[in-house]
Amino acid sequence: MKRITLVMNCPDQKGIIAEVTNFIHNNNGNIVYIDQYVDRVNAVFFMRVECEISENDHSLEYFKSNFESTIGKQFQLKVDIYINDVLPKMALFVSKYDHCLYDILSRHQSGELAVDIPFILSNHNDLKSIADRFDIPFYHVPVTKETKEEAEEKQLKILKEHHIDFIVLARYMQIVSGKLIKHYTNKIINIHHSFLPAFPGAKPYHSAYDRGVKIIGATSHYVTEELDAGPIIEQDTTHVTHLNSINDFIAKGRDLERIVLSKALQLHTARKVMVYQNKTIVFS
Repeated sequence: MKRITLVMNCPDQKGIIAEVTNFIHNNNGNIVYIDQYVDRVNAVFFMRVECEISENDHSLEYFKSNFESTIGKQFQLKVDIYINDVLPKMALFVSKYDHCLYDILSRHQSGELAVDIPFILSNHNDLKSIADRFDIPFYHVPVTKETKEEAEEKQLKILKEHHIDFIVLARYMQIVSGKLIKHYTNKIINIHHSFLPAFPGAKPYHSAYDRGVKIIGATSHYVTEELDAGPIIEQDTTHVTHLNSINDFIAKGRDLERIVLSKALQLHTARKVMVYQNKTIVFS
């Protein structure tokens, strides 16, 4: 048997769960997980289902087309269907900070993060040694104000050549343009501290320290053209006090960035995140 995941949404109406489960049963499928949520404000129904079907690839194609032509039309239902044992291809974009990169590669190496990492791309050469250590191809694509458009063309070419499914900005210190976002809508994941918009700029931890903040945090979200305002996948916070130094702030912040980004990647790769109107529905 082959395990697949269905992620779907449609206008809220009666009978959806019954029709979906009956369809799977009538097609010799076995449901192993099901979760659903109704957005009462917008009257939208969301559901995630994991089920087992025949190993035959022809059966999967028939399952997809039959599902879309019957239930899909009946309920105006949008559905994405994924084969669980096909690992998504993840591109890592980095600059000079290495804490998130090390964490991702370590989790991947230990089997905790089920993805394929075809390459690491950076606008600097500083982290190439890490890519070499983990035996992952490294692309250096410098970015300046004058060459940004040309650089993104190179990035897109590399992404297409490797058939990348999604991108992770693991502390990639460049603004991604709308061109790249259009090709990977809701498929570019970013991580940053949660001081925005109160403490923007190059030294947010210093500004927060001077202000005497009591909580610091990290946010992972999908990238949109509105800077750092995309749909949020995961967040976390930790307390700080007057006893903590600026270095303590930075260390605690980096720990949170590692944890929050890792959790966001696990949710995304498990197909547990749905985006609707710049918000996310995150299934357990």
